[in-house]
Amino acid sequence: MHTDLIARLDRGARLDAQDGLTLLTGHFPVGELMAYAHEARMRRHPDPAVSFVYDTNPNYTNVCVTHCEFCAFWRSDRAKDAYTLTPEALAARVKKAADAGATTVLLQGGHNPDVTLGHWLAYVAAIRQACPSIHIHPFSPPEIAYLSDQYGLSTRHIVEQLYAAGVRTMPGGGAEILVQRVRDAIAPEKCSAARWLDIMREAHETGMKTTATMMYGHVETPAEIIEHLLAVRDLQDRTGGFSSFIPWSFKPGNSTLGKKVRVAAHPMRYLRLIATARLMLDNVPHVQSSWFSEDLRTGQLGLLAGADDFGGLLFEESVLGKAGHAPKTSLERTLEVIRAMGFEPTQRNSFYEVIERYGMGEAQRTG
Repeated sequence: MHTDLIARLDRGARLDAQDGLTLLTGHFPVGELMAYAHEARMRRHPDPAVSFVYDTNPNYTNVCVTHCEFCAFWRSDRAKDAYTLTPEALAARVKKAADAGATTVLLQGGHNPDVTLGHWLAYVAAIRQACPSIHIHPFSPPEIAYLSDQYGLSTRHIVEQLYAAGVRTMPGGGAEILVQRVRDAIAPEKCSAARWLDIMREAHETGMKTTATMMYGHVETPAEIIEHLLAVRDLQDRTGGFSSFIPWSFKPGNSTLGKKVRVAAHPMRYLRLIATARLMLDNVPHVQSSWFSEDLRTGQLGLLAGADDFGGLLFEESVLGKAGHAPKTSLERTLEVIRAMGFEPTQRNSFYEVIERYGMGEAQRTG
C-alpha cells in the first residue's frame, strides 16, 4: 500500500496533489508521516536548531468594513471600543516592547476607510524614529488590496512606496484558504485568492521577503488545503520570495463562524498539516510550528513533524485574544520546550538570520 508514494518520499521527489491528499487525510500512518517530514527538514537544515523570534503584534486599528465571519477582532466605527491609533501612540507601544527585548513588530489592522497610505507611511516613520533597531514587518495583502480599491492606487504602487520607506518583509496574513469557494463562504468581502497571490508576487518582485500563511479548520476540504499548498509552491517556483509557511487552526470563540463550527481542529490535524506542508513545500525554506496558535505541547510535537521554527514570543497580541485564545509563555519556557525535543534554541530576526544561539545550556552570543 502506498508503495509508489513511499518510493517518492524515500528519494525526496516532488509530490503531487494526490500524494498530498493521501498524507493529509489519514491514509498514511501519522508516525511514519512525521518521520519523513522530519527527515526532509533535517536535509534542508542539518543544524539541529529551532528558531524563534521575539516580536510584538500591536494593531493600529480594529475598525474594519470587511466583516469576515471568522474574526472576533473587528469593530464598526460606531462601536464603543473602536479605535485607530495615532503614529505616536503606536510608536510608544512598540518602544515598550522593544525596550523589553522585542526585535520585530508585526503591524496589521482592520480595513478602515479612514486610514490612508499616508497614515501607513507615518506609522512606519514614527516607529523607526522611536526605536530604529526594531524590524518593521507590516501590512498584509488584503489590507493592500483594500487600500488600493479605496483610493484608486495600484497595489504595486503601494508595495513600492512601502519598500521606499524601508519595509523589507511582509506578513502573509489574510490568506485563510487560497481557494475562492472557501473565501466566498467565510470572507466574501476580502480580496480574492488570485489577488492575494498577485500582491505577494509584486512584493517579491519589488525585493521583499514574505511569509505564507493558512487558517484551516472551518469549511475547507482536505483537497482545498492541498490546493492552497500548491498555489504557494507554484508562486515560490516563480519568485522565491516566501521565507516560511505558517499555518494555524481556526479559533471559534466569539465569531459568527464559530456558531457554525463549534469545535476547534484536533491537534493531530495540525501535526498532519505541518508534516504534509514540509513535504509538499519543497521550495519554501522554513515551516513554523506555533506554540501560540495551538498550544505549547502541540507546537513542541510539530518540531518532530518537519517544522524548524517555533514562532514568536509575542509581547502583545489581540486578534486571537478576542477569540478567547491567549496562551502565554516566556523565554525560559520556550528554551525548555525546544531543548526537550533535542534541539538548540536560536533567536532569529524576520529574515531568519541568527541573533542569538542559546545552545543546550548557557546562551552563546553570536552577533
